[in-house]
Amino acid sequence: MNPTAKAQIGRTALQVTRMGMGGAALGGLYQEVSDADAKAAVDAAVALGINHFDTAPLYGHGLSERRMGERLRTLPRASFALSTKVGRVLVPAQGKVESFWFDHPAPFEPVFDFSYDGVTRSLEDSLKRLGLERVDILYIHDPDDHYDEALLGAYPALARLRSDGVVSAIGAGMNQAEMLARFAREGDFDCFLLAGRYTLIDHSGLDELLPLCERKRISIIVGGPYNSGILAGGALSGAKFNYAAAPPEVVERVNKVQGIALRHGISLKAAALQFPLAHPAVASVIPGARSAAEVEENFRLMTVEIPGDFWQELRAKRLLPEEASVPG
Repeated sequence: MNPTAKAQIGRTALQVTRMGMGGAALGGLYQEVSDADAKAAVDAAVALGINHFDTAPLYGHGLSERRMGERLRTLPRASFALSTKVGRVLVPAQGKVESFWFDHPAPFEPVFDFSYDGVTRSLEDSLKRLGLERVDILYIHDPDDHYDEALLGAYPALARLRSDGVVSAIGAGMNQAEMLARFAREGDFDCFLLAGRYTLIDHSGLDELLPLCERKRISIIVGGPYNSGILAGGALSGAKFNYAAAPPEVVERVNKVQGIALRHGISLKAAALQFPLAHPAVASVIPGARSAAEVEENFRLMTVEIPGDFWQELRAKRLLPEEASVPG
């Protein structure tokens, strides 16, 4: 599979590489990342020909946007496609900053705001941190408990930004498929960032969202292809799934898939990275990386040839649904 092959986003003219780079790790997801390592990671992606980068105000409370922007703004603007998100505004912290996800975040607190004005403010602040005049894709971020406000406030703001040519594409980014399907039915979106819900072990995105998006020509960007780490390192002690300790049933499933991968002489990580891209609705997969070595490894894993017998055995063992597309 060619990581630098390009796919169209929805009905727009925007083209992104099949492998992109997720920016959560650059904000210190789970553990601190130095400025030097973050710069090296983005440098490596650029050098490999990746043109698709994703970030958000939440990631390191602005740290990921700053780090990604420092490198990308030195490039010709047409050479990359950048997405960020709205739905949280950052306000100066009053004291020590605590974060469930990020180690040593910037001294700001993320506050939910899915209003029309909140979108405008969030984008203006993001552009300042990035040091750029525009982004290409703008997502409504994690509106799980704010659907009505997001649809009535944030969505019209995004639609206006798109119609004015400020952004090329609009969407929503979530860790669930059900609400994205509601957005697909009720709005006019170009793409969705689906994190962790269409992977080698979680196929919930296939129930409704992916077929619906295929029909409506809404592109899916798959985030979290390693399900927070368990598909990268295997079901080891302390392995994470969906940002928390992996439950026993997930550990058991991963062990079964990994056993089949070992028998076929392939990497679990390569299979996890390539699997989502086989579905016709999926335009790109954006694994996170905290170092140049991780970017380079992800790139190499995309090119590994995986035998068809591996996918057939997963189906035979009911570890993949029959309707799931597979590479090759």
